[in-house]
Amino acid sequence: MRSITILGATGSVGASTLDLIRRNRDEWRVVALTAKRHAGALAALAREFGAELAVVSDESALPELREALAGTGIEAASGEAALVEAAARPADLTVAAIVGCAGLAPTMAAIEQGGTIALANKEALVSAGAVMTAAVARHGATLLPVDSEHNAIFQCLAGNAIANVRSITLTASGGPLREWPYARLRTATPAQAIDHPNWRMGAKISVDSATMMNKGLEFIEAHHLFPVGLDALRIVIHPQSVIHSMVEYRDGSTLAQLGPSDMRVPIAACLAWPGRIDTPCAPLDLAAIGELTFQAPDEDRFPATRLAREAARQGGAAPIVLNAANEVAVAAFLAGQIAFTDISALVEQTLGRDPPPPPQSLDDVLAVDALARARTAEMLELVRVA
Repeated sequence: MRSITILGATGSVGASTLDLIRRNRDEWRVVALTAKRHAGALAALAREFGAELAVVSDESALPELREALAGTGIEAASGEAALVEAAARPADLTVAAIVGCAGLAPTMAAIEQGGTIALANKEALVSAGAVMTAAVARHGATLLPVDSEHNAIFQCLAGNAIANVRSITLTASGGPLREWPYARLRTATPAQAIDHPNWRMGAKISVDSATMMNKGLEFIEAHHLFPVGLDALRIVIHPQSVIHSMVEYRDGSTLAQLGPSDMRVPIAACLAWPGRIDTPCAPLDLAAIGELTFQAPDEDRFPATRLAREAARQGGAAPIVLNAANEVAVAAFLAGQIAFTDISALVEQTLGRDPPPPPQSLDDVLAVDALARARTAEMLELVRVA
């Protein structure tokens, strides 16, 4: 029996992970489950899976969590320090699925234990790529990518040397607003932006998919996970979301990983690595799909991928600023404070400010993140929905 901790157990990745564990219950011992504030849902999962520890990062939710776990013997805790402590508990596999920079410190704590981390928090590598990869090497940890695109690349690289790679192509669905003209994009509502045609995801990542920032963040993440150089990383629009990424080798061969639009596929690959397990996903029926199409990204309508590429080339603090500004802007859009097209505009404006010094530690990363958020919030006051 292997042990597992899930950071972000009530989110979409956490739910998919637990669904697979539920189907292979005798193979896993659950160490810790965490959530932001959904104490009732977290307690129900902790009870079902016999977790040793349940943590809510929002301290105001602790009384509800304690009440829901009364008499179970399951430890309940709250706050950022408790979240880090949960991540630091020894486990064979830690699934890092906390969205945004809130997942940075817990993910680093898991890495410092030298175990295996299934990384679903792309912001961790975007904001702290150099710091985090250095920690992985220093502590002998293993990173397994959960994002469908990076997991696809990981699978296509199996048994091959990175030196033999000519290029890596990340595929993007283009999101629900892919065919909208620019003038109409400004009128997009949060409900329209999160109505993804292929994937069921949380609101923030769904908006990122609509703006294409999700693919920009994945571009930077791929740069840290697969060191082939920025010029060898590409993005292509693939509306069907059947091919999840491709690796081209120097002999002209291109390997692609195909599968249904279901996060249980890449999660299963991480849970079973280096083996395989069954999933409940329906087999891929290419005849029913009929055709696979591709097109280049339109960076005039969706400038986020350009901004991400520029931030990656600049390096230093720029990717942290990119991610922090985007998180603030997306939250403002979801709250109805700004227009859809203002998201990328605010990110670009924040990137245009005097750059902070390059971070040397996780504390430096968090300081740059806080500064970028403050700068974006200042500019946010000047923006109004037309």
